[in-house]
Amino acid sequence: MQPAWTILKVIQWTAGYLREKGVEGARRDAEVLLGAVLKLDRVGLYLNFDRPLEAAELAGYREMIGRRARREPVAYILGQSEFWSLPLRVGPAVLIPRPDSEVLVEEALGKLVAGSRVLDVGTGSGAIVIALAHEFADACYHAIDLSSAAIDLARENARRNGVEERIHFEQGDLHRLPRGPFDLIVSNPPYIAQGELAELQPEIRDHEPQLALAGGTDGLDCYRSMAAQAGHCLAERGWLMLEVGIGQADGVRQLLATEGLEEIFCREDYAGVSRVVAGRRATG
Repeated sequence: MQPAWTILKVIQWTAGYLREKGVEGARRDAEVLLGAVLKLDRVGLYLNFDRPLEAAELAGYREMIGRRARREPVAYILGQSEFWSLPLRVGPAVLIPRPDSEVLVEEALGKLVAGSRVLDVGTGSGAIVIALAHEFADACYHAIDLSSAAIDLARENARRNGVEERIHFEQGDLHRLPRGPFDLIVSNPPYIAQGELAELQPEIRDHEPQLALAGGTDGLDCYRSMAAQAGHCLAERGWLMLEVGIGQADGVRQLLATEGLEEIFCREDYAGVSRVVAGRRATG
């Protein structure tokens, strides 16, 4: 009789296997995926280390681990992620929301007043606009994305979080923004430079949508476009607030200044990286 595959044995074997495949955080991923199969949290796994897995449970887990070994992100395997402590469905049509983007939400919330008109450009899963609508109900929210699949997923996430009536989603191109006028435009646009795409981790390069990653030769194409349109789309004293990649803050600040925006500032994320650049349309 073969020894039983207990929870502990399965986790230990899987962690070693994923490490061999180059997966960072292999033990963590092994536990998260097994917990999803068994419907147990981490504490539940640890309290049941000696429990043998049934054949169907092993089969489901093997399928998940095969996908992770091919470097598919855990969030895509599970079909869900979390942002601003809100549950979101995710899939290959949208980027997986990152905690770094929460500083954009924090800064945006500080600019909202009753009746603010807000545009989220390149909404993806809807993470940013849904977080804003969840925290500040007394505003009019509009969100666009070039991908119809992303818009469908964002609408579903808005329903899931009870804010679907506060947000108008539609397919749209960031190079042709709605005229507004908007009191606040927020965006986490594609910002990876063309020459850097091949150097990304396999989880990102091979699985997340290129449409949401590629930012042109220097990574700043989308910022140029939105900065150039800000004067036509923003209300007087309206804010353009943008998430930026590592090392891009100075370049984006200059773009906003060139287009006449004022009160330009930069906000660091909690790792000390300059992550948000914002500017305000002047009066007149």
